[in-house]
Amino acid sequence: MSAPFLFATGIENSYPTIEGGVRIDQMDTCGHYARWEEDFALVRELGLNALRYGPPYYRVHTAPQSYDWDIVDAPMHRLRELGITVIADLCHFGLPSWLGGFQDPAFPVLFAEYAGKFAQRYPEVRHFTPVNEIFVCASFSALRGWWNDCEESEGAFVRVMRNLCMAHELAVEAILAERPDAIIVQGESIEHFHSAGRAADRVAERWNAMKHLSLDLTMGRELDGGMARLLNDNGVTSNDLSFFREKRAVGQRWLGVDYYPTCEHRVASTGRSTRSRNPLGFRRLVTQYHRRYGVPIFHCETNRVDEHAVAWLDEQWSDVMALQAAGVPMTGFTWYSLTDQVDWQHLLRWQRNDLHPVGLYDLDRRIRPVGRRYKEIVAQWRTVIDDDHSVIVPARAG
Repeated sequence: MSAPFLFATGIENSYPTIEGGVRIDQMDTCGHYARWEEDFALVRELGLNALRYGPPYYRVHTAPQSYDWDIVDAPMHRLRELGITVIADLCHFGLPSWLGGFQDPAFPVLFAEYAGKFAQRYPEVRHFTPVNEIFVCASFSALRGWWNDCEESEGAFVRVMRNLCMAHELAVEAILAERPDAIIVQGESIEHFHSAGRAADRVAERWNAMKHLSLDLTMGRELDGGMARLLNDNGVTSNDLSFFREKRAVGQRWLGVDYYPTCEHRVASTGRSTRSRNPLGFRRLVTQYHRRYGVPIFHCETNRVDEHAVAWLDEQWSDVMALQAAGVPMTGFTWYSLTDQVDWQHLLRWQRNDLHPVGLYDLDRRIRPVGRRYKEIVAQWRTVIDDDHSVIVPARAG
């Protein structure tokens, strides 16, 4: 069975808590709750056929085994009417306040129950991102001290990493129980850590091993050197590792790659890192990740601020087409997000209400130049790609 190439955008739905228990909800800040019908109409206006979209987990999962679907039903019904393929984003950097952080041992099981209920309630949804950017969430929450658990230790990092990966895989099982042909679009930031000098080589090597932990665990791949010991030393049991070695959704996973100009980091011997402006480049990084995991690639997320956006879009699109021509199976392309964002230039570390002009539309829903250019690309390439390119996916059961 073949499926069309997905031209996508997303409704930015991060909602972490920061120091002091303040929650930063991008869907609220960017006006989506009040303007969701207009936002979906803009997706259609651009000619797009897919949307990365999910309800705010913290608002729907109100207590153990208690769910409030009121804010979800009407938007999901409208997306179905519009014929937009939803890539359901179920947990995006935050969780309900009644849970005790991402280290709460109850989180994986409770989240899996939520994922199963979502799949049961919206049977038209086939594509799922159970937990978005696990490495980013774990490192920002437990290694850098910025979000959620707000800790800065390898022990906390490992506990959060274990719970996020366990939650992801238990959710995969719950989703497959409701939708056996589900496609798991595993969104992860593809990153690389460069050594700032020979003294920092081992530090960079360790960071590069840790960046793979989320995908290695969830895809059942052998861990890099030293990572099994890191996990064991911080409470991950042999039973946990046996669970992660089991492969689920075989043939039904896509690697969703998120890439920005600063996805690479320069690491000092002290362990401190700064964002690098001289990356390996999208093609080389995607090729490395594809060789490692061997699954189709979905270009899941990218953007740049308005004055650089059109040139960056053209560069990213050219890279995707070059990868496809080189034999890397590319299943779709995403400019993220539909509208401008707020405070993401600060990595949501502080609530300053500063505009981040990276959307296809501004917050007044006026199209930006990058939106017009993306619309041109979709109109020009959709028929060409669908005639010349088949995305192979499993046939729907039943």
